[in-house]
Amino acid sequence: MRPRTGDGPLEVTKEGDAVVMRIPLEGGGRLVVELTPDEADALSAELSAPAEPEQS
Repeated sequence: MRPRTGDGPLEVTKEGDAVVMRIPLEGGGRLVVELTPDEADALSAELSAPAEPEQS
């Protein structure tokens, strides 16, 4: 088995009751985030919503 590098696509898998997201990082490696289905739904909604500019 070869070691993982940061190269490769974003991966999202369902493992048991959790949703596991593996995000490739600059310089190698991956950020692994485990979410509940409710957290994954909330993240999806936030990422789908248009961003509004900050008021200064």
